[in-house]
Amino acid sequence: MRKLLFALLAPFALAALVGMVVLFPTGDSPTAVNSSLHRAVAGEVVAAQVGPCGASDVGGDRCTVLTVLMSDGDAAGSDVRTAVPIEPSTPRFAVGDDVVMSYSGGDPLAGESYQVVDFQRGVPLAVLAALFALAVLVLGRWQGLKALVGLVLSFVVLLLFVLPAILAGENPLWVAVVGAGVIMFVVLYLTHGLSARTSTAVLGTMVSLALIGVLSAVFAAVSSLTGLDEDATTLVGTLGYGIDTRGLLLAGIVIGALGVLDDVTVTQTSAVWELRAANPGLGWRQLYAAGLRIGRDHVSSAVNTLVMAYAGAALPVLLYSSISGVGLGTILQSQSIAQEIVRTLVGSIGLVAAVPVTTALAALVAAREPAGPPVSPGTPRSA
Repeated sequence: MRKLLFALLAPFALAALVGMVVLFPTGDSPTAVNSSLHRAVAGEVVAAQVGPCGASDVGGDRCTVLTVLMSDGDAAGSDVRTAVPIEPSTPRFAVGDDVVMSYSGGDPLAGESYQVVDFQRGVPLAVLAALFALAVLVLGRWQGLKALVGLVLSFVVLLLFVLPAILAGENPLWVAVVGAGVIMFVVLYLTHGLSARTSTAVLGTMVSLALIGVLSAVFAAVSSLTGLDEDATTLVGTLGYGIDTRGLLLAGIVIGALGVLDDVTVTQTSAVWELRAANPGLGWRQLYAAGLRIGRDHVSSAVNTLVMAYAGAALPVLLYSSISGVGLGTILQSQSIAQEIVRTLVGSIGLVAAVPVTTALAALVAAREPAGPPVSPGTPRSA
């Protein structure tokens, strides 16, 4: 059975690798061309006071005039004075803040050449990442280490293949499908080992991901979703050339669904294998029924988590709808919200479908595998 699964999955793994080779960008990246227009530099605020926004702006708009000690760039080690408008939509900067500035060129010592755009967050994010890695290692041990390596490889595929290929003009959906396929095969087999159980989870993930891809393409078309939300519009304006924004939307749905599907398919497969080990007398029907009962509890909580995550991200829009004269129905049909609804519901349908599909596959395979003693969660079998 294990050889049959490997033979079934091998052509798809090969297709993913070939697709990566074919779609891999070989020319200059557009980001390298445009990066010189507005370069990010770092600095520390050493003085801040309220004053006019410019030398000739007497009695007009008020700004926070910041003196920034530059940490890098052409003016490293020098102080630069620049103004930040005092508006509800702008952050409040104070002395001691580490900031990121956008340098547009020109005189590196002139405040007009810079715009304070954000805070530096490198240190707290690095500390948080270290705490996350420590928690995974303490609980997962060797399995946790493999999971972290898989996470790093996922980011490598995204940063070195998916993003450059899309920026190079390749079809975003095809790039996402190929990238998701490579991530799925590499991460699942690396984390859980070369076994029939892992191959079953991979097959269940493939089927569910294909369903999500088809549904997202259909409903993006019938809902007339263009993908031109605020972020996509900014991207197109920055690139200076057209990009398939609907394909970009579909690519995001496919990649975003992969992580959730991995969770469900691996859990369902492991549950069926443990049931088989605990009671070798169970046939595939009994294994399927018992695994499906476990899956119902899992998928109900997972779907609620998925919906709440998107609702939390859209909280400012929901608050705006509650205080504006625009009805909630109109807000929900807007481009930015409608595409999140499609993303959430299509992903949830794929998540629900993954439970019976993966459980049925796992029951069929596990019933034909030799039963062994139960193993601790996360420990792959040799089968």
